[in-house]
Amino acid sequence: MPSLITQVKSKLFIHSARKSMHALDGAYASLLHGRSLDFEDLRKYEYGDQVRDIDWRATARQGTPLVKRSRAMRMHTVMFVVDTGRSMSALAHDESSKKDLAILATGALGMLSLRHGDDFTVVYGDAARVRRLAPGRSEGALEHALRTIDTAIARSDAPSARDELLSFVSRTIARRMIVVVVTDEAPITEQTERMLRRLRVQHDVLWLTLRDADPVLDHASGRIRSDVDSRWEVPAFVQGDLDIVHELTAQSRADAAHLADVLTRMEISHSTLDGQQAAVPQLLKLLNRRANAGL
Repeated sequence: MPSLITQVKSKLFIHSARKSMHALDGAYASLLHGRSLDFEDLRKYEYGDQVRDIDWRATARQGTPLVKRSRAMRMHTVMFVVDTGRSMSALAHDESSKKDLAILATGALGMLSLRHGDDFTVVYGDAARVRRLAPGRSEGALEHALRTIDTAIARSDAPSARDELLSFVSRTIARRMIVVVVTDEAPITEQTERMLRRLRVQHDVLWLTLRDADPVLDHASGRIRSDVDSRWEVPAFVQGDLDIVHELTAQSRADAAHLADVLTRMEISHSTLDGQQAAVPQLLKLLNRRANAGL
């Protein structure tokens, strides 16, 4: 199998000047509330750096923007809580693999944690079993984690169990971590809300929703679409039925609005990822919004 980290990097470096990586690097600091920092040195300003990090006196002396770099005195652990139930083997909104989108989201933030000297760990599972990988701080460990997610989703024949994943973290993880939940857009339950309230007290939580493909398209399609859980096939004759499309779209928007309302009230940073091409800009927007809001 080709290196999954290499595939992630190819998505991160989407501009010739690698501005995406620089921008994400600068925004990553928004995750690290409470970190003790000591001044280390100065370097030239790069696209994506926070304006607050510019050393204006040094900039005036040198005639070019300079930012302050700091040395972290206390590392963080980023915990990825990844739903690997069979619903994650479906298509994302851009008609690409939702499994690959989960790997991209985990890999992108995992790469950032490595670049900043932080540990990461992964909790993953479905209704049959929840498991946790040991913390790592190397590209080899991240590659292993991404391959584990890839295999778990590909082989899962059990339904997703998001609430069980959240309960596992709440019950077993005492030390404060940055918890990144990677899941699909299934409606949240009252139990989900209870688990999130508990997690929000213990940890700093981010929520990434992987948006599903539309089950009914607004145009005729010769392809058969089926639900990965029920195996029910969507009849070809409904493709292009605008009444059905509008009804499903309204329900999807209502569910998304409810989720956003719950997460906003709990002050949990969140974003919806539509697909491979949009994922990096959407992650960047999330991190910048978090930084600017001071959440």
